[in-house]
Amino acid sequence: MITTDFVPGSPCWLDLGAPDVQAAEAFYGAVLGWDFESMGDGEDMEGGMFRSDGKIVAGLGKLTEEGARPAWMIYYCVADADATTQAVQRAGGTVRVAPMDLDEWGRMAQYSDPLGGQFAVWQPGTNKGVELVDVPGSLSWTELYTTDTASAKEFYGGVLGWRFSDMELPGGGTYSLITPAGLPEERMHGGLMELPKENLALTGGRPYWHPVFAVADCDAAVAKVTENGGSVQMGPDDAEGVGRLAVCLDPSGADFVVLAPASS
Repeated sequence: MITTDFVPGSPCWLDLGAPDVQAAEAFYGAVLGWDFESMGDGEDMEGGMFRSDGKIVAGLGKLTEEGARPAWMIYYCVADADATTQAVQRAGGTVRVAPMDLDEWGRMAQYSDPLGGQFAVWQPGTNKGVELVDVPGSLSWTELYTTDTASAKEFYGGVLGWRFSDMELPGGGTYSLITPAGLPEERMHGGLMELPKENLALTGGRPYWHPVFAVADCDAAVAKVTENGGSVQMGPDDAEGVGRLAVCLDPSGADFVVLAPASS
């Protein structure tokens, strides 16, 4: 499970790059019940923070990168963003945003893995990251769709110290579970799934990460997605031992998953 006791290698932050900040605010407010704290006004609004029950659960910013698709960016906690950047480069990854300080809050950097999957890291200062996880309306899992699981394991294991354990999927194939270094498997926080390029149409065949948000009722959340201009790529379906889930797109095409966890 994800907690806010962030350790190196665990997810600690996420933000959405959206072409229309106000539209994204309205959509996620309707689907996940989030409140929005703006960092600007009117047409000049560049972004802000999403909150659930008063606690920060994600960030939102205006998409400005030329040619970039609307998407969620997931950040993983590291002790040293500069050392991580060197490790990314040694392992064949690409530095998209070089390490930079965000005032006293912390230090961040963004990368692509060798196959093109984009992710980021956060070296905490006064701000450790999101304030609420693993409850309805917050991040509960992270997932990479990749064309080469073995290469992904080698890269992320070397860069972030992750450990992996494999499970067979009911319909065939293997799902690889991710646990931060030094933690027991009950602290696993994500997974890797290998898919052919033709199944990765969102990115033209390039691997990509997406967040999984916990919800109390998957079908109700999916109804809110479609009522508010989003769409459903898969589900809702029941996954034994996991819960009921659906893969969704927001109105701008950013992908995410909603999951009503199975009762323990």
